[in-house]
Amino acid sequence: MKVEQLSVFLENKPGELEHVTRLLEEANINIRALSLAGTSDLAILRLIVDEVDAAQKALKEKGFTLGEAPVVAVEIPDRVGGLNAILKLLSGRGITIEYMYAFAEKSGERAIMVFRFDRTDEAIDLLLKNGMTLLSGEDFRRVT
Repeated sequence: MKVEQLSVFLENKPGELEHVTRLLEEANINIRALSLAGTSDLAILRLIVDEVDAAQKALKEKGFTLGEAPVVAVEIPDRVGGLNAILKLLSGRGITIEYMYAFAEKSGERAIMVFRFDRTDEAIDLLLKNGMTLLSGEDFRRVT
């Protein structure tokens, strides 16, 4: 199961991130997860939103450069060693994690890890065969 992620390429200057979030707010688009990484000049904002097509349209109309990538959202127990169990499986198969980010639910019972793999389909197969719960794009949009 893959989740569509948008990457927004930004100049690293005051107000640039707020401009993106304002455009999404005006288009009534909810951000479900994000990651921001950058240098002194440039940044990449990775977003999972509830309305991908509408977000692309809103941002492209204002001149933002976008990319898309399939990512994998994995539900893990929110406890000591929860992440390590997944990482052991992946490293044992030689699957590289290009990047990842996460959030924990309010209940504290589970966390959602978002991964970008070098071999996405193989990683999905491995995780499913080992009883991991993967979220679809629709599942991810409903996570609270």
